[in-house]
Amino acid sequence: MQAARVDYIAPWWVVWLHSVPHVGLRLQPVNSTFSPGDESYQESLLFLGLVAAVCLGLNLIFLVAYLVCACHCRRDDAVQTKQHHSCCITWTAVVAGLICCAAVGVGFYGNSETNDGAYQLMYSLDDANHTFSGIDALVSGTTQKMKVDLEQHLARLSEIFAARGDYLQTLKFIQQMAGSVVVQLSGLPVWREVTMELTKLSDQTGYVEYYRWLSYLLLFILDLVICLIACLGLAKRSKCLLASMLCCGALSLLLSWASLAADGSAAVATSDFCVAPDTFILNVTEGQISTEVTRYYLYCSQSGSSPFQQEDLLAIQLLLNSSESSLHQLTAMVDCRGLHKDYLDALAGICYDGLQGLLYLGLFSFLAALAFSTMICAGPRAWKHFTTRNQAMLFGRNPRYENVPLIGRASPPPTYSPSMRATYLSVADEHLRHYGNQFPA
Repeated sequence: MQAARVDYIAPWWVVWLHSVPHVGLRLQPVNSTFSPGDESYQESLLFLGLVAAVCLGLNLIFLVAYLVCACHCRRDDAVQTKQHHSCCITWTAVVAGLICCAAVGVGFYGNSETNDGAYQLMYSLDDANHTFSGIDALVSGTTQKMKVDLEQHLARLSEIFAARGDYLQTLKFIQQMAGSVVVQLSGLPVWREVTMELTKLSDQTGYVEYYRWLSYLLLFILDLVICLIACLGLAKRSKCLLASMLCCGALSLLLSWASLAADGSAAVATSDFCVAPDTFILNVTEGQISTEVTRYYLYCSQSGSSPFQQEDLLAIQLLLNSSESSLHQLTAMVDCRGLHKDYLDALAGICYDGLQGLLYLGLFSFLAALAFSTMICAGPRAWKHFTTRNQAMLFGRNPRYENVPLIGRASPPPTYSPSMRATYLSVADEHLRHYGNQFPA
């Protein structure tokens, strides 16, 4: 009983991303069919990146406006307001840190998913490449045997049995069958160019994927280091660490929006391919491989007929025992099930793991941009808070009581010890009596 054929079904996120409007740089609609060589299609993907650039610009405008307002706002001397600002800075930093950590966690998962999908694609390409190379090797070897080795043996037997007409008739029949085998083998497509293209595609995928994975890993590390600097800066009340956090946060904000633009464009382009991968492959292989052969491997319908006439190969295989092993292996290799499985595995790697990973990486970029925007907004308030505390320490006052109103200039600072308090009060009373006698009320 034949196993049920597994078909490819585009997941819902592919359909959703494919429905994103494709617009050119002149704001004209563009066909959403995957066509990476088309200039208008490339412009539509570039337009998606420009949308992210516009969002970055709006984000920077908001941050600049907020920083200007924060730097020019009037200083509030109320104790409750100071305490409220300190608490607000703390909670803002906590929320920003939590968002950043969540973004990095999502990013790690998305990076791993994309990497798994890319390597599944590479494995499928290499497996299909191995199959095509094996077919070419078997065809070449079997043809060589039929044309050279078998012909030599038949010629030698014809000389030996020249006087026996019935033997010569049998040898002639074998020669005809050998010629039929050669004709059948010559009808098989040559996969040399296909294997070269698959090898090139696999190498390029591995090269790009390695540096993509490494770039995101470095970005994750940068984000975590910035969060650590922010925590240390707030804990130690260091303006130097705070300034470093603001500069690195601005850099990470730019990188987050840039990665979001790249992820968005790549995800939409991948979804356009995943909606109708068969159509794109048929268009690409047109003129290189017979459409009938391409459809045979893409769809692998059990009810359809093979373009390689495998029944004839099986019959010839039974007649020519000397080539039985090679023909049997060749018959198995040209069957569509193995290559069709590689095709489905490649689509699963691209459209499931790979595209899901890109979506998670896009979510990471957005959350990271949100986290660092929050950190940058909290920076000026923390800077002013640190400045106030430093000034208080410079004049010898405890910052916790710097705004508590004194009930007269003779009241001692609350940080004095009891002995210093008593001495201070006695001196103050003498001054009051002395000046009270000179300047009676």
